[in-house]
Amino acid sequence: MNHSEESSQVDALIDRLRDNSGQLETSDAWPGEQLKAMSKAGVLGWLVPTEFGGSERSAIEVVAGYERLAAACLTSTFVLTQRNAAIQRIVSSENDELKADLLPRLANDSLFATVGISHLTTSRQHWKKPTVEVESVDAGYIFNGDIPWVTGADKADFIISGGTLPDGKQVLVAIDTRSEGVSIEPPARLLALNASRTASVRLDNVYVEWSHLLHGPVEQVIKQAGGGAGSFTTSALAIGHAAAAIRLLGGEAERRPDLGDILEPFEQEHASLSADLTEAAGLTEVTLLGHLTAEALRQRSNSLALRATQACLAASKGAGFVQGHPAGRLVNEALFFLVWSCPQPVVMANMREFAGIGAET
Repeated sequence: MNHSEESSQVDALIDRLRDNSGQLETSDAWPGEQLKAMSKAGVLGWLVPTEFGGSERSAIEVVAGYERLAAACLTSTFVLTQRNAAIQRIVSSENDELKADLLPRLANDSLFATVGISHLTTSRQHWKKPTVEVESVDAGYIFNGDIPWVTGADKADFIISGGTLPDGKQVLVAIDTRSEGVSIEPPARLLALNASRTASVRLDNVYVEWSHLLHGPVEQVIKQAGGGAGSFTTSALAIGHAAAAIRLLGGEAERRPDLGDILEPFEQEHASLSADLTEAAGLTEVTLLGHLTAEALRQRSNSLALRATQACLAASKGAGFVQGHPAGRLVNEALFFLVWSCPQPVVMANMREFAGIGAET
């Protein structure tokens, strides 16, 4: 599929995702049909190199794609990012045999992989004892502990996760969910995005062969594997989510001219922030300016998503407070950005904004 054909397919995909986004709040939902539609549109190959059957898009193209997809359906797009986070760690590995095995199947949607790495980035970092402990044995590793946040855990064939060895070094591996000792808990009941089926996974003496080692042993393995908390992906989804709220607010403004003064500043802020994210995605970390760092963009994106969705709810009046109305759903979903891979400086910046005390000097 060439770029023109894929662009046309993605346009149709956007409409389909938007039309069905509300249905994902039903009990036991899973965006399986949405993922199939993404596969048909070529989206599932965006991060897979062409040599493994993917379409391998640039960072700028991927960020722009995430924005559009999130504006149509945040839940489906969030699940996609967790799948892509797994792909990202596989691609950056030097384990060529494992890459040759997993990446083609991920590209053609015959395999679903996800990540469980929050305990190595933002979650439970204050605990004295590692959340997941690892012991080196003949030809592999033994894993014990709990992976706290795994999206699509009960749908995954592989979970890309890791743990800590006695010397403090860490490893990142591909855990086959069929392995003995892997126990997947029922999905947590969340304020929103329940169809992501995010759950804890228990590892009891789970043996993982060296052939499934992706990175390590090394200190802070996530830095070696690429990515981590506060990446541009999270900002792209927040900006896209804000766009959905602004679009709904625009619909209200067509019927109520008095909302024009509210709508215009949101539209301008969104356009500016989206442009800044696109610029940052095309730069290296060394060249990023202060307002284009992942941290700065995430704080601004969080702020816009929270404010735009609440304005949308206020404009919708009582109807927006009725369960099932898109305005109420957007408000609940926006809260997710306060806890999803959110570095402490971003959390504090958002909290300072809530408190009305401005940024730290």
